[in-house]
Amino acid sequence: QVQLVESGGGLVQAGGSLRLSCAASGGSFVIFAMGWFRQAPGKEREFVATISPSGGNFDYLASVKGRFAISRDNAKNTVYLQMNSLKPDDTGVYYCAAGLWVNRVPRNQHDYGYWGQGTQVTVSS
Repeated sequence: QVQLVESGGGLVQAGGSLRLSCAASGGSFVIFAMGWFRQAPGKEREFVATISPSGGNFDYLASVKGRFAISRDNAKNTVYLQMNSLKPDDTGVYYCAAGLWVNRVPRNQHDYGYWGQGTQVTVSS
């Protein structure tokens, strides 16, 4: 059973930066694609970014491309999300998830079987 624990959320002004971390335990981290999703109040959870097991492939939600960067350290069983030029629309609970990257880029929640508890990101205007 894989456990995921996010950290690094907080309150930041628009234009600021945050780096989220997600530490994994209890499983073989290196076999999993790792994703970040977010859920704003009153909205459905949405895909933000994903990275392949090796770290060589990744994909982003269009609205965060050029501002967010996903990375992973397989030696530390940790995935990161560097968020720059934050906007109020980026506000929400951010979740990391572990899943499989098979044949296509895993952008759907159903591609992921393990989830963290989430960390709150609030961007003030």
